[in-house]
Amino acid sequence: MDKKDINFLEELLYNTDKNNLISQLSKVDNPLILHFFVANYNWNSGFDVPTVILENEACDLGTGLLMFHYADGYSLLDNSDEVSSSSLEKWKDFLNKIYNKLIKLEFKSQNIFFDPGLTKIQKYKLKKNNPNLPDILISKSPGEMVDIPKI
Repeated sequence: MDKKDINFLEELLYNTDKNNLISQLSKVDNPLILHFFVANYNWNSGFDVPTVILENEACDLGTGLLMFHYADGYSLLDNSDEVSSSSLEKWKDFLNKIYNKLIKLEFKSQNIFFDPGLTKIQKYKLKKNNPNLPDILISKSPGEMVDIPKI
């Protein structure tokens, strides 16, 4: 990643105008910029921005998996009833959207590696509770490992 891309990422991450940010992110056609943005995103800022990235055609499978786990998708896998009963509607909607997109493999590219970092025991427990759990949600994604810059 060159200096110009890093500067662009910084501008995006520190952009306080949400509508402007959403507009810019919807036009990004570089999967790595989307991936690096999400990895540095402040998840306390809500799910409108990650939803725009999820809907961007340049969003890679590895980025989708990263978003799923950074948004606490593990809770959905571990106890879907608890998530369903949550009062956090935007969180539930986001998790359901990304869950469905991941299990249907609705990503044009699978070039960015992401490891959810689940232990063998965590994977075993999840599979024991839900034998039909798709491996894509708990396994490393295919693709090339990239060093995520901290911005």
